[in-house]
Amino acid sequence: MARHPVAEANERSPFGDLTPEEFYSRHGVVHASSTYRNPRGLNIFNQSWVPLAGDPAGILCVVHGFTGESNWLLQLTSVFFAEHGRFAVCALDHQGHGFSDGLQAHIPDINPVVDDCLAVFDAFRARFPPTLPCFLYSESLGGAIALLIHLRTKDRDTAGGRRWDGAILNGAMCAVSDKFKPPWPLEHLLWLAATVIPTWQVIPTRGTIPGVSFKVDWKRKLAVASPRRPLGRPRAATALELLRVCRELQGRFEEVTMPLLIVHGAEDRVCDPAGVEELHRRARSEDKTLRVYEGMWHQLIGEPEDHVELVFGDMLEWLRVRAEERARAHGER
Repeated sequence: MARHPVAEANERSPFGDLTPEEFYSRHGVVHASSTYRNPRGLNIFNQSWVPLAGDPAGILCVVHGFTGESNWLLQLTSVFFAEHGRFAVCALDHQGHGFSDGLQAHIPDINPVVDDCLAVFDAFRARFPPTLPCFLYSESLGGAIALLIHLRTKDRDTAGGRRWDGAILNGAMCAVSDKFKPPWPLEHLLWLAATVIPTWQVIPTRGTIPGVSFKVDWKRKLAVASPRRPLGRPRAATALELLRVCRELQGRFEEVTMPLLIVHGAEDRVCDPAGVEELHRRARSEDKTLRVYEGMWHQLIGEPEDHVELVFGDMLEWLRVRAEERARAHGER
């Protein structure tokens, strides 16, 4: 079974005792990073991991979640897919996250974030043959963004442009759990706080995101060890927008048509499993799989090692099978 690189990490560094260069060499990937200056004048950090040997089997575009970044734990998952699936992988830091510009952890409008993803992903995809299969991998809020990317580009796909051949939604934010939302009546007063002081970090939640996301203690410590991870309360306008995005998607589940692998922890206290269960039921995708793992939390990488191998092994197999199917289909045309 393919081993996820998180097994080599420690509570201080995702690379364990290695330097980044030694880590990339051990896993047979070429790493590169750059910045993209978006139309709003923000520098958006992005990076890639490409297999060192042989041609890629496909392209994988990675979308991180709220308070996440591409350069810490998510980087380990990107390297996992590059090494074991031979995917050319790219990711970016959303505005206000990681190395990108913007007020920390502030997303008052999701649409510019979707714009940034499309700009970075389209530029990366253009580096490879148009017949190479292309997939999305997403976590938490990134799952909602991946669905919005799909809904935004469906017409382009059917018009003969570069299509998305499927998406993995890991702990996708299709509904915020009542166990994590602000207590009543604060949730219903969010609009007032967002209007008066949109950047105010006043919104209490039932627990911190790392605290209720990572089951294994040392992995929780690693998550908060990132010098760029925001640990404060959500800003008012951001909290309001996250709830709005959930409502928008819930009204559009029938419009989803791309192949889906939906993976979720049954004990997720951040993103309610009921949201992805409804997505799976209502999506019009002909190829859709839902796997809810008993006893697991929000961050599946934060589980014990045998759980990590199981879950990410399932994801890798799903990608491999569909990449091979798409490659055969392109070859027969």
